[in-house]
Amino acid sequence: MEIQRGTPAKKVVKANKNALLKSTLIITILLSFTVLLGGGYWIFKEQAPRPIEVTNEKGEVLFTKDSIMGGQAVFQKYGLMDYGTVLGHGSYMGPDYTAESLKIYTEAMQDFKANEEYGNDYSKLNADEKVIIKNKVIKEMRKNRYDSSKDTMELTNAQAFGLEKVRDYYKDIFTKGDGWGLKANLIKEEDMPTKDRAYVANGDQITQISDFFFWTAWLSSTVREGDKITYTNNWPYYEDAGNQLSFSAIWWSGASVTILILMIGIILYFFYRYQFGMQEAYKEGKFPHIDLRKMPVTNSQVKSGKYFTIVSVLFFVQCMFGALLAHYYIEPDSFFGMKWIHDILPFNITKGYHLQLAIFWIATAWLGMGIYIAPLVGGYEPKKQGLLVDILFWALVVLVGGSMVGEWLGANGYLGNQWFLFGHTGWEYIELGRVWQLILIVGMLIWLFIVFRGVKAGLKRETDRGGLIHLLFYSAIAVPAFYIFALFINPGTSFTFADYWRWWIIHLWVEGIFEVFAVVVIGFLMVQLGLVTKKSTVRQLYFQLILLLGSGVIGIGHHYYYNGSAEVWLGLGAVFSALEVIPLTLLILEAYEQYKMMREGGVNFPYKGTFWFLISVAIWNLVGAGVLGFLINLPAVSYFEHGQFLTPTHGHASMMGVYGMFAVAVLLYSLRNIVKPEAWNDKWIKISCILLNVGLAGMVFLSLLPVGFMQIKEAFYNGYAASRSASFLQKDMVQTLLTWRAVPDTIFLIGVLILVLFCIKALFNLRKPTHKEEEKLPVKDLSIDEE
Repeated sequence: MEIQRGTPAKKVVKANKNALLKSTLIITILLSFTVLLGGGYWIFKEQAPRPIEVTNEKGEVLFTKDSIMGGQAVFQKYGLMDYGTVLGHGSYMGPDYTAESLKIYTEAMQDFKANEEYGNDYSKLNADEKVIIKNKVIKEMRKNRYDSSKDTMELTNAQAFGLEKVRDYYKDIFTKGDGWGLKANLIKEEDMPTKDRAYVANGDQITQISDFFFWTAWLSSTVREGDKITYTNNWPYYEDAGNQLSFSAIWWSGASVTILILMIGIILYFFYRYQFGMQEAYKEGKFPHIDLRKMPVTNSQVKSGKYFTIVSVLFFVQCMFGALLAHYYIEPDSFFGMKWIHDILPFNITKGYHLQLAIFWIATAWLGMGIYIAPLVGGYEPKKQGLLVDILFWALVVLVGGSMVGEWLGANGYLGNQWFLFGHTGWEYIELGRVWQLILIVGMLIWLFIVFRGVKAGLKRETDRGGLIHLLFYSAIAVPAFYIFALFINPGTSFTFADYWRWWIIHLWVEGIFEVFAVVVIGFLMVQLGLVTKKSTVRQLYFQLILLLGSGVIGIGHHYYYNGSAEVWLGLGAVFSALEVIPLTLLILEAYEQYKMMREGGVNFPYKGTFWFLISVAIWNLVGAGVLGFLINLPAVSYFEHGQFLTPTHGHASMMGVYGMFAVAVLLYSLRNIVKPEAWNDKWIKISCILLNVGLAGMVFLSLLPVGFMQIKEAFYNGYAASRSASFLQKDMVQTLLTWRAVPDTIFLIGVLILVLFCIKALFNLRKPTHKEEEKLPVKDLSIDEE
């Protein structure tokens, strides 16, 4: 860096500090993604084999790789990941098919061996005989008979008997229904010939899906070659199959807590030693006066108003689907006796809608906010910007409507082998068919182009390529860029490796990039409002981004503990997931500063609604993403909890509490500037904020958390499969807790409804544009560095 003569030494030191922070952030990103990609290659190389042929002891072919792939495709095609789980990943109404298959497979082997040795079923043996048979079965099923040189595998006669029992069981289930939330005849027992075996192999669908479930049971109970634990690191917990908590899970749980305590001390030292907090840009008692009547408004900004109204409507619809899901746990095959509702919207389709609409309304709120702030950054409105905003809006409408229709048709089997392209891809959180995924990516690229046109002038004026405007634009680029990894998943991709990429979307895109975007946007808004200095904000942003990306990227590993990935992810995931708590905790300090600014702004401060929700974001970041996430991310806890109610406890608290609340915050900030001041009423916003927080807290702590605790206890004492059975959900105490969940849910829904009515009213009270296209706006130039 070249320093001019006469530059004050203090300024040189600060410049060096900023350069060091930038370099540290770049190195952090490079190292984190190097580890993540290297670990992904390791997962690809070490994943459980899918043998070309699986034979019995006589050499007769029992099933093939095509059957495993076809069964996985059937599982995806009918959206069963939004009903139950495989390897612990999916939804929570139905069973975990891996654990259920493992139990059937193990018990069948026990019966086979018992009859072979003693001429009787296992249940009729005495205690000593049971111990002998149990140990023989464990020894036999854990031996790896896969021949890597021929890519074939042999099953013993007992194992082949177990396969037949698994097939018989699922033929009955998918023909008659499971007596809980699965419709009868959902999957037809028929041949599905196709030229593309990556979609569905030849053979009847029920046999294929049964073989796929058996394969997951096999890999969960078979020891890796040259190792002492199974392909799933001994998950799920089931002593009869020899699956017990591994040493690595215990060790890394303790090590992660120890390292967390050490890092908290180190990071807090740097935070206070180098003053990484935001500094107020105003003197005490001289809070900046903000006159909304003088706030410039452009055509594209006014047009962003319809985005926010649609956001609130989608939010309400999404919550209504959530209410229907909650009801299904009490009455699984109807809605207050109305079976036709369940016939049209069974649990799996409703769950897919609930998740996708959450992503849609949250992302749309952020897209709308990006459209609003673009002219403020660039200082003018580009030509035809309003037209592009309208095009993007209708593209989003087509995407939401078309994808929902496609998912319904696909999950009901009406799209044949086009299910992956136009229907339901079968992966939780990325249910969108491939065509709809491409439309979403194109839509986000159009949004990025709109934002770029708006901020281009500001980018040119800002000489520091790591300045505030550039950080804002870089974070905007990451939004469409990281969703592209959804395209890496194809129907023929093995479950384990597909799950590796799936979490790039759920964890890195939703939990990571959205978090980065949120942090940068909050910093930008604070500077734009004149509340904090740009220099201190940029420094804090670098510090926070280093912590967020340094822990969050590799922290994705806690999703890879038991899905068939290598054992190394127990260590990586545990340590870095624990460290994710630190940046989330530090945001509480920022929330206090925001509260103090709001209080000092007095009764005339126009952004009270935005700040109420920003404070909510910080609290739920700590409680939902931090505390509840830390609880289930410990390997020893995750081993028994993986795929149980503690997961949606964390999911609701973090997804709604953090990203949902932040979406509402930016919605209110944008609307506040484009709605006529006389039509604004903070009272209703405050009521909505209180109801949303109270309802969410009740939902999480009075229902989901207690049920999750009971479920993990059930798994510890009776095995994982028992904790995921319908009989557990039918227990009186569980049913009582899930029934009374209707109270906080209703409180929450009233809060949503108030927000909807507020946004609809706002849409009819929008200000008229004050400035024409390419007319300079009287806004603060954020490209200028402060002295």
